[in-house]
Amino acid sequence: MREDFLQLIERQVILADGAIGTYLYEKGVQLGTNTDLLNLKDPDLIYGVHEEYIRAGSQLIETNTFAANRLRLEARGSGHLAPEINRQGAAIASKAAAGKIFVAGSVGPTGLDFPLDSPLGHEGEGGEAAASEELVREVFLEQMEALVEGGVDLFILETFTHLDELLLAIETAKRHFPEFPVVAQMVFPAKGKTALGLDAVHCATEAIRAGADLFGTNCGRGVKAMLEAVEKLSQLGASVPLSAFPNAGIPEVIDHRMVYSTPPAYMAGKVAEMVKLGVRLVGGCCGTTPAHIHEFKKRLHVRQVKRQQPAVTGPAIQGGPTPSEQKGPGALLKGLEKGRLPILVELDPPAHLDVQGVIEGARHLKEAGADGVTLAENPLAVLRCDNLSLAHIIKEDCGMETVIHLTCRDRNVLGLQAQIMGAHLLGIRGILAVTGDPASSSDQPGVSGVFDVNSYGLVRMISGFNRGLNMAGRPMKEATDFSIGVAFSFRPSKPELQLRRLEKKVSLGAHFVMTQPIFDPASVEAMMEITAHLDVLIFPGIFPLISWRSAEFLHNELPGITIPQEIRDHLRSYERLEDQRKAGLELTQGLLERIHSMVDGLYLISPLNKWEVPLALVKQARAAGWKGTGKADKLSG
Repeated sequence: MREDFLQLIERQVILADGAIGTYLYEKGVQLGTNTDLLNLKDPDLIYGVHEEYIRAGSQLIETNTFAANRLRLEARGSGHLAPEINRQGAAIASKAAAGKIFVAGSVGPTGLDFPLDSPLGHEGEGGEAAASEELVREVFLEQMEALVEGGVDLFILETFTHLDELLLAIETAKRHFPEFPVVAQMVFPAKGKTALGLDAVHCATEAIRAGADLFGTNCGRGVKAMLEAVEKLSQLGASVPLSAFPNAGIPEVIDHRMVYSTPPAYMAGKVAEMVKLGVRLVGGCCGTTPAHIHEFKKRLHVRQVKRQQPAVTGPAIQGGPTPSEQKGPGALLKGLEKGRLPILVELDPPAHLDVQGVIEGARHLKEAGADGVTLAENPLAVLRCDNLSLAHIIKEDCGMETVIHLTCRDRNVLGLQAQIMGAHLLGIRGILAVTGDPASSSDQPGVSGVFDVNSYGLVRMISGFNRGLNMAGRPMKEATDFSIGVAFSFRPSKPELQLRRLEKKVSLGAHFVMTQPIFDPASVEAMMEITAHLDVLIFPGIFPLISWRSAEFLHNELPGITIPQEIRDHLRSYERLEDQRKAGLELTQGLLERIHSMVDGLYLISPLNKWEVPLALVKQARAAGWKGTGKADKLSG
């Protein structure tokens, strides 16, 4: 459903749920109880709360995980349970939603003081503050990974009081889960400012720049104060969708219970004013109950959420295949030379208009025996030459097969389908379907990501064209025959999440897999074992290291890439750069010697676009006559 959320929010208001914590207290849970732990101790109670909000009209429910990050739980002696609490919280909400409404993973602040150089209470050796941005990112990632594993559709980052911390949370979500929408919310107690005096418009601008899809406010000092913040935020215009989750007034404690006095009808009237100012996602925070949500629904006349079902079935093509008749792994894989190990080599299009170097590289790689070159599309959101045009030139000039990377970031569904049609007309036979890196990392001003669909939706879309149907289910008079590739980030310590995602991509129509770079034989062997049940070709990413500094950068700054310490130390032991490069090539050659018989193919990546490096590896493979697993021969028949 995450594919539908951002499209729906443009057309209609979505009604979320209300409070969980204070509602549990109202239902008799003792004040001060760690309500996150109830996901494990009393899941039926949490399920019941979700059900009540759904019956009241909620079209989006949040997981009971607001304070379920490791640092907050550590303060109560439950830090080790953080992943389990979040997974279970997401699973309970997903079960209640039953695929009919949205499930948002609730992520709150870590509980650390910001800025991070202030006293934190988390001390390392010598009593010095141990917290860092890296720790904060790690804590957010741990929680978000568990929520995704539990089945959420999007993230709501809520009740943040420090902009710096919110930005770290947004960046973590968008770096590791770029296909998941992010709603970012801060607390503005009075006059549209944070407690530290930051203006709401400034906070919203920074959050959207970091990658948030919606910005808004929750909690605070009642409905009137929130309306002030929304009035300020409305200055941003329709280009920034807003959210608002007000408290039911300012609480007082009566008989050991938190009591919020603002009645539902009054709140509904104020929320209606917020909607007129541009709020697209509304719900309630502390003190709100299903009664408030029911009143919101009546006042706002909220329309029922209708899931969009991208149609890839429809009337049969006259004289062509029906959807059920699609067979085979696509033209690129069917055309592989039998009896040898398939090899694809990545060449990035240049960041300028002189493409002769790339064409020359493709020509040499073709002569050496490479089966195709892959061309990324603005990797890391950095502007590069159009890969489809360059793929056509390479095919025409060199006779080399090409795989174009197609991202969801840069085009809406119209543009994506037009690009697929153009690739077919130009004779391109392979497409790698990827969501794309966040637009916030771009080197160009004013860039925004589109993300009408994610990689799942893109695979489904291309598979539809292979059956002769566009996304609306209309016949195209011809069926394409693309080999559909997908990305896979194998993490030996936590393979389950990525494996499930890969299995879904295969079920949608993927034919081959290109992985993130892997640097040790044991990881390659483990990856091949856990993917052996999939009827696809696995091309492990092989990145020849050319220096110690390059290895350190890849290991520390690019998500999903892990280079063993012994490899980095080995490169560092050489003083001269040319010796480091030679050692790196020898390490890669040794890796290939050990893995060639266990892999379906190789995906060689050109470091700094130096095609001469993978060229040497292609020559090594062809001179040795490597055959791989032979799975490519079986798939192509």
